Amino acid sequence: MKNPCDIQNKDVGGQAVIEGVMMRGAKSLVIAVRKPNQEIIIRREKLTPLKEKFPPFKLPVLRGVAVLIESLIWGMKALTYSANQAIEGIVDDKGKPSKGMGNFSIAVTMFLSIVLGIGLFVIVPERLANLVSDRGIIFNIADGIIRLTIFFIYVLLISRSKEISRVFEYHGAEHKSIHAYEAGDELTTQNASKYSPLHPRCGTAFLMTVMVVGILIFSIFGKPESILVRIGTRILLLPLIAGISYEIIKISSKKRNSKLMRIITIPGLWMQRLTTKEPSEDQIQVAIRSLEEVLAMEKISQV
Repeated sequence: MKNPCDIQNKDVGGQAVIEGVMMRGAKSLVIAVRKPNQEIIIRREKLTPLKEKFPPFKLPVLRGVAVLIESLIWGMKALTYSANQAIEGIVDDKGKPSKGMGNFSIAVTMFLSIVLGIGLFVIVPERLANLVSDRGIIFNIADGIIRLTIFFIYVLLISRSKEISRVFEYHGAEHKSIHAYEAGDELTTQNASKYSPLHPRCGTAFLMTVMVVGILIFSIFGKPESILVRIGTRILLLPLIAGISYEIIKISSKKRNSKLMRIITIPGLWMQRLTTKEPSEDQIQVAIRSLEEVLAMEKISQV
């Protein structure tokens, strides 16, 4: 059986989607979705990472920027595909089959999501923090705390949705299957079930790290007088903050047994208690199927 440390060095990660799980390797992606008829449908896709097209993206920090861009693009595609598959065969009240999302709908959704994200997590925190203090350090700390609070409330509210709750269950299934893989266990529902639905390399932990690193980076610039400069720097510096956060998460994953890294990952793990739920065996089965398929494409054996 492989050394768990060797396994952890393999680039395998995932994302929960509608009624399924997307798993991504270094150069391949697999989406497994359970359709209404209980069939598990698989979509396989070969990837060409940005770092292969543009070598500078292999450098520290810049590689985190590349991962952020790829995650947004591939994540949206995976969510759209899974949503279309999950509703296929379902008819409305008039007996007409449900229509999936087309390219135009995807583009509009992405645009609205970006606008909402900027408004909710950039403009609103800045405006509220501006009421707290004119001092640079206090202003930026207040801005960061408000952003974290909004994020917490946002996740708490959407978790009450039945559909989102199902996604969070698949999120837990994704983590359990990856835990089993990293431990070198045979990929079975029984083996994966014993693991925690929380994982230090989760996207939620990444977002938490981004917010904390953002406070430190923005504090360097103090509080510019112009509101446009304050908001503009928060948007323009996001790639740098994401890159630094990626390096922190990467280090914490490699040294997860050190006390310092355990402390650093605690906030992200706490937040994951909202974004992950205990999955059913059927959901774990879907996650394992997705993981097995991507491992086969990457030609990584488990034993």
